Amino acid sequence: MKGILHHTKRGAIALLVTGLVAIVPLSQAADQAAETFDPASNAKTRTLVDELAARGLDRDWLDLAMRQAEFRPGVLEAMTGAAERRLRWDEYRNIFIKPERIREGAAFIEAHREAFDRAQAEYGVAPEIIAAIIGVETFYGRYTGKHRVIDSLATLAFHHPSRGDFFRGELAAFLEITSQQNVDPLTLEGSYAGAMGFPQFIPTSYQAYAVDFDGDGKRDLWHNPVDAIGSVGNYFARHGWRAGAAIVSEAQGPAARPDGVEFNRTRKPYASVAALADKGIQPAGGEALDGQAQVIPLALDFGDGSTRYALGHDNFYVITRYNHSHLYAMAVTTLAERIHDTLEAEA
Repeated sequence: MKGILHHTKRGAIALLVTGLVAIVPLSQAADQAAETFDPASNAKTRTLVDELAARGLDRDWLDLAMRQAEFRPGVLEAMTGAAERRLRWDEYRNIFIKPERIREGAAFIEAHREAFDRAQAEYGVAPEIIAAIIGVETFYGRYTGKHRVIDSLATLAFHHPSRGDFFRGELAAFLEITSQQNVDPLTLEGSYAGAMGFPQFIPTSYQAYAVDFDGDGKRDLWHNPVDAIGSVGNYFARHGWRAGAAIVSEAQGPAARPDGVEFNRTRKPYASVAALADKGIQPAGGEALDGQAQVIPLALDFGDGSTRYALGHDNFYVITRYNHSHLYAMAVTTLAERIHDTLEAEA
């Protein structure tokens, strides 16, 4: 049976039950029973409920929420097929760098100009960067995910083969957020990995970086684009974004990747400009960079077998804190540039 949890004004819990009990084969019913997250029969879930109850969350509310969480094997399958792991740069780029996404990014900024300008003033992050993050993540709030967050996180917390502890922490954070904000945890949808709202924050990021940017007393990233804009700005500032600094420099280099260079590592800049020049990789277009400056060497593959080189700076690294993929950071950077150019052309 399906149910909906909600807090009443007095903080009590009500359970609305709808639907019919379907007749299923005994073997299928047994499989479903084996995957229940009901704390009454699942020791791991019960331990989580005990921990959260000890932190002050209502035990009955937690029991009801976890009792109705559902195992989703498709979530585990989706975790193995992320586009960042299997696409070339030109394939990945073509998903996001399209005229419609560029136009709507410029329109999104104009529709929320006051919030973007305030975010830039407070956090030092340009509007096109914040818009590009939201544009890549959810097409400016159009596609925020169709997976029930509690199902995804419960499945990953208790069934992921290597990252169960990480997702257990995300599930705990999700339950804390929804309890504190008086939101029904059974109604919220997001990505298969439990990312939520306009900016697709995972729950621990929501706790750490979400801000009430419109001053209405709530941090609402699910429905409020103004809170999302401020929260992305805050996230970047807290991770060391440098206002006005470069993100990527174009570079030129040999047809084949040179040996002895670690490309596309999403860690703090780690290779000197001078050392890369010794390998034949140099800034393009006459750009002058300090030879001792540290950068992230990038080699971007195309379908025709060619390679494009680039040098990522500290701000490029900051973008990879949002998603640990050099392709993601390049897509955000490219989309931001195109949005900026569109706004300039329209000015």
